[in-house]
Amino acid sequence: MRVIDEISYWFDLTVWLGVVVLQLWALGDCSSRKAAAFTAVDRLTKPAWMAILIVAGVITVAAWQTPILGLIAVVAASVYLVDVRPAIREITGR
Repeated sequence: MRVIDEISYWFDLTVWLGVVVLQLWALGDCSSRKAAAFTAVDRLTKPAWMAILIVAGVITVAAWQTPILGLIAVVAASVYLVDVRPAIREITGR
């Protein structure tokens, strides 16, 4: 059973680190965009997205062994990266 526990621990840690990297990527990208671009593409404002991503990151770090909270954080970062980021890149050209 010890081997299974070790594998489970390392798997959980790897997934958690992946979530943290995803959130840092989304937060870094969000912080590098101009605030006017968010309203130009009819999305939430830049401060709103920054707050969402920061809160999701804090929740993930604070409760790293609670899978549902990690899932919420993944959804928040993914919505930004899949919906908002492409729309902003389309109008800003970068």
